[in-house]
Amino acid sequence: MSKRDAVFPAGRHSLYSSHAYSAAIRSGDLLFVSGQVGSRGDGSPEPDFEAQVRLAFANLEATLKAGGCGLDDIVDVTTFHTDPERQFDTVMAVKNDVFPEAPYPNWTAVGVNWLAGFDFEIKVIARIPS
Repeated sequence: MSKRDAVFPAGRHSLYSSHAYSAAIRSGDLLFVSGQVGSRGDGSPEPDFEAQVRLAFANLEATLKAGGCGLDDIVDVTTFHTDPERQFDTVMAVKNDVFPEAPYPNWTAVGVNWLAGFDFEIKVIARIPS
């Protein structure tokens, strides 16, 4: 079995070390990105919800860049929300800023009751351009 080809963004936050996981794993021409949250550099959650969502997308974009991808290379998105009904409008506004036009990636949103102190998490699969 080959070793995992782990990918980490520059200036990575401390959650990767404290929770012992990789930001992403490269496998062939795919990049599997772990759930990204609105984490500050010390691993703490950004308290303002919209800022937390925007920071999660920024952390996602940094991880994609480290893996040789960009937002346009995303093929699958899963997001996790602690209060989807109340958070929906804010998440959609940020999503529309990040993905302003079609074609959009496919997207699955899941309501959860716990995200280790965070209120939003996004994980993706992206195709690495050749």
